[in-house]
Order: sequence, then structure tokens, then C-alpha cells
Amino acid sequence: MEITIKPYEEAIKFHGHNCPGLAIGYRASEIAMKELLSGRSEDEELVCIAENDACSVDGVQYITGCTMGKGNLIFRDYGKQVYTFILRDSSDAVRIVLKDTSSMDKIDPKAMKARANVFAGTATPEEKAAFDRARLKLIDIYLTSPAEEIFEVKHVKPDIPERARIFSSVECSSCGETVSESRARVQDGKIVCIPCYNEYLGINR
Repeated sequence: MEITIKPYEEAIKFHGHNCPGLAIGYRASEIAMKELLSGRSEDEELVCIAENDACSVDGVQYITGCTMGKGNLIFRDYGKQVYTFILRDSSDAVRIVLKDTSSMDKIDPKAMKARANVFAGTATPEEKAAFDRARLKLIDIYLTSPAEEIFEVKHVKPDIPERARIFSSVECSSCGETVSESRARVQDGKIVCIPCYNEYLGINR
């Protein structure tokens, strides 16, 4: 089966800028689709469990068609560059883990030291140039290196998530806004949304 992968340049347009994180998500998605012989997911045929919410997830969404809105992109807040891609119909899955073999400080330690100044807007032209060169080199490494050099790729027995469910909406008795009943809370016998319930508990978020 021939797998068609959208060009990386299109992923940049979708994400808004070019960066190593986007390249990680793009390459992980490309590897997964080839390993699973999967095309882009039009519905929920392919599922991705992403263990971070960084730039890389936009690469996953654009290339694989796994999205939050369709319910086939599942976010686990672990802060890890790890992705598990699951095919629902064949019960096959592949877990892709970024290895700690390529980083900006290994490419150019000076560029890594300049990183804080670049993000703070205080970098000198020389620091910014060094940072940009190292970042582009890192992106190239992620996009072109053999998969086994940058990722651990392993087929695993999947724990297939249930399909996305659609819940009824109810009105919050405090703010009057509608909320999915699966996220509603009960406060003094009345239905409220999470923000209003948190306010009731004195929680700021």
C-alpha cells in the first residue's frame, strides 16, 4: 500500500512557523503511517495518544488527521515526546519515543546558551544567527535521519480507546452557559459548569 504524506511545508503553514517540535510530530506521524500502512484518518480509523501538548502535536494533527475535535487525538499530560498510534480495525499499534540523541546543545553549545536571550528578545545578532543555524540543523536531523537514530519505534498491543461520544448539553444554573453533561457538576443540588464549581470551591482554575 502506497502511503501519501502531506509535504512538510504545508504543516508549517498549518502550525504557523517552522520549529524542531513540528518536525518531531511530522516525522513521528510519517513513520507511524508507514508502519501501520495507514492513510490519513478521515474519521476515527487511526487514533493517536500524544503524551505532550507541544508544537509536535500540530504535526500529528495535520499529517495523520487525528484531531481533538474528532476525538481520535487523546492528550496525556506527561510532558514526554511519546506517541502511540492505533489502528482500530486491525488492533495494531506502534509506540514512537523520541531518543535523547539529537539536541541543540549537541549541535552547538553556544546556540543553546543563547536560547534564553533569543526568547527574551535580548539576543545579539550573532547569538540569534547561531541559534537559527542550530535550530534549522536540528529540524533537518529530525526530518532526514534514519528513523532508528532518532526514535524508538515499537509495535505494541493496543488498548483501543472507545469511540468519541456525544453527550447532551445542560444549562449551568450559575452563569447560564451550556455545558456538556459529562463535564457538569452538582452544587447545592443544582447543575453547574466546572468554572463556576471551581469558583464555589475557591479554586482559581
